Amino acid sequence: MVFLLPESSKVITDVSGKSKNKGVLLITENSGGAKSGSSINFIIVDSKQKFEYSKNNAIKAGLKTNDDFKSLAINID
Repeated sequence: MVFLLPESSKVITDVSGKSKNKGVLLITENSGGAKSGSSINFIIVDSKQKFEYSKNNAIKAGLKTNDDFKSLAINID
């Protein structure tokens, strides 16, 4: 598991590429993080903590996914 802080947003694509098929869960906390390559991205919506989930990014990282988890998130794919 790799958690990138918002100030590290410039390296999301690089880290995502290097962790492809290695079973690394990439988690971010910035606008557009899931669209940039992370599997989970924490965001604030209407003053509430939520998360975006990209099943495609999780699969690219070599992770197994479950659609039950997807139902809890804001889906990107």
